[in-house]
Amino acid sequence: MNHLQLHPSVRSATVSDSLDLLGIRNNAMNLNIKPLDRGMKISGFAATIEFEPTSEHDTEDPYGPAIDFLDTLQAGEVAVVATGQSIRSAFWGELFSTAAKIRGAMGVVSDGPLRDVNQILEVGFSAFGIGTSPYDYKSRMKVTRSRTEVDCGGVSVSPGDYIIGDIDGVVVVPKFAIDLVFAAANARALGENHVLKDLQAGSSVRAAWDKHHIL
Repeated sequence: MNHLQLHPSVRSATVSDSLDLLGIRNNAMNLNIKPLDRGMKISGFAATIEFEPTSEHDTEDPYGPAIDFLDTLQAGEVAVVATGQSIRSAFWGELFSTAAKIRGAMGVVSDGPLRDVNQILEVGFSAFGIGTSPYDYKSRMKVTRSRTEVDCGGVSVSPGDYIIGDIDGVVVVPKFAIDLVFAAANARALGENHVLKDLQAGSSVRAAWDKHHIL
């Protein structure tokens, strides 16, 4: 893991701009993936899990693979739930959020629905998904693998990639690029703060651009 820290002003858009500088131009997830509350933010290292459709019903241990995954979550990680953008069920709710938060996880991103919305909000766990659904995934979807490369929201995500999300969207920083992107994002955030101050002081947009080359 990297040794840099993101400046508090860094947002998903700042990170996306920084990825652009490296030629990585398609690492924002599906725009339908939104936080349960517009003020929610997410930032941490990816821990991946993948689901696929099923009609099988495991009467003994229907949640076994998901339980095993939850028990591996570490402080600073973000659960990335890849569903093939399925709407057959919800994939994350109150109890998963509670368990993940206690373990120090920073949030969850799913390209499928969430449920137990009010309860997740009460838990105070950052959760991003495509809508909501009351359906349990039991007998509808099953875990196929975890801690491997997955496609979530149209972006390839590997364990250890960096996830940053807010109301603008969710961006994935490949593990190999984290240090470079963090440095570029921090520099851009500081530059944007200078541009903002100039604009607030009455500078023209052209003068601010000519001075800072940031917009």
